[in-house]
Amino acid sequence: MYLRKLAHLFAMGAAIIAVCAAPSSNADAGDHAARPAENRATAPALPEPGTYKIDPDHSFAYFGARHHVVGLVRGRFDKITGTISVSKDLAACSVDVSIAVSSISTQNSRRDEDLRSPAYFDVKQFPTMMYQGRGIRRASGNSWTMDGTLTMHGVSKAVALTFTFNGLFPDTREGEPVRAAFHGSAGAKRAEFGMGARDNADELGTSTAPDVEIQIDVEADASAATR
Repeated sequence: MYLRKLAHLFAMGAAIIAVCAAPSSNADAGDHAARPAENRATAPALPEPGTYKIDPDHSFAYFGARHHVVGLVRGRFDKITGTISVSKDLAACSVDVSIAVSSISTQNSRRDEDLRSPAYFDVKQFPTMMYQGRGIRRASGNSWTMDGTLTMHGVSKAVALTFTFNGLFPDTREGEPVRAAFHGSAGAKRAEFGMGARDNADELGTSTAPDVEIQIDVEADASAATR
């Protein structure tokens, strides 16, 4: 069983997943999410109020899955869309992210096809993973937490998302929209979404801790003011 080998496997950010959460282009599935520390060190806590549209060409959701408990397999979802709304009223900040589950990649085509099958993600019946959240609170320093809902495999569960605003692109040309970058992380237990319950019990016992670590990197363009 391939999810048995991925006994730490995901899901809105992404959708998801989100997600308030950007490397460029297609990086290898084993790559760690890029986190520009230099830019983040000087970035304000949040961008200007407004609605930011996620750029699917520069946004990715990564996951880490334990392999026979002590190993780790990494994978990603390549197709992410959605919006991030920033407001001076923290309770009004929101995220709406959609992830195409068929875009999963674990660097093994046979395993990927099995994960897309009815045995696991069942992408024909459940083609989209979604993350929707509203309201944020400061976690620490430049880190924020959003309480949202992750919908995957036809099941919706509350999943907290922790994120940072990495900053604005410094080289935006005149006439182009302001572009912001975010990094987010979350955890989920796939058995709660009706996936891999037997594999999960076999490899991780009765632990109630999340068995999937999710990282999401997003670049998003300002599209409308909401001051």
